Parts: sequence; C-alpha cells; structure tokens
Amino acid sequence: MELNTLNPGKAKVVKRKRIGRGPGSGWGTTAGRGQKGAGARKSAKAGRVAFEGGQMPIHRRIPKRGFKHAGLDFQIVNIKRLAASSVTEFDAQAMFDQGLIKNIDLPVKVLAFGAIDKAINVKVNAISEKAKAAIEAAGGKVEII
Repeated sequence: MELNTLNPGKAKVVKRKRIGRGPGSGWGTTAGRGQKGAGARKSAKAGRVAFEGGQMPIHRRIPKRGFKHAGLDFQIVNIKRLAASSVTEFDAQAMFDQGLIKNIDLPVKVLAFGAIDKAINVKVNAISEKAKAAIEAAGGKVEII
C-alpha cells in the first residue's frame, strides 16, 4: 500500500465549492451572500467581532476601573544570587554573562532576599534599602546608574 493508492472507499468525497466564479457555477454574481446588507459586504466577518446587533457592546458597557501602570518592568536579582557568584564587580553586562538577567537593555533592581558575606560592587538602576544596607555592611559599594 502506498499513499497514491489509498482510496476513501464508500466515504463521500466532496469537492470544494468555488464561489464567485461566474453564473455557470451556480454560485456567481452575489456568491451566495444574498443581496444587500452587512452580510454581503467584504468586511462583514471582520466587522462582526464585537457587534451585538446594534446594542451597546459589552466592552463599552462595563465600567473602566483602576489604574493601568505604564512604568518600567525591572529585572529582579536577589543578593543571594550575587553572593553565590564568583564575580565581585556587578553591572548589567556582568550579570548577563553570569546568567542573572536575560536582557542587558532592561533596568535591573537588586532585592534583599538571602544573605551576603563578601564585599561586592554593584552598578544597577534600582536597589531596595535592605539590599543596599546588606551590601554596604559586607564592605561593598552600591552605585545607582
């Protein structure tokens, strides 16, 4: 048995309906869309995404509440991971090379999860107060860029 010898047997094999190919096909002129109206237009399906028969769509009926924050998304690095690394000078490139962050262009923030016992120098966009105090207590320096 090969692919070119397969036969569907008694299953019905229906050819695709080619609409809009002239009056001889039976599906010419209006191509099965009827006469006028929204369904006859080419954008009928695209325009019906949120159309609810003329009533006010739900995305306009429900109240808009809250606040959409458009601020920066920081890449978070904990001091526990900085302490586990063999490097003592940390900037975005060094953190990227160590696998601590995934993108050099996004801002980096250091948080105080874990403990640190060695002196490290950190150049980051933001740092928590506890993390800054822990790094400086271990003899390190913090620089905000």
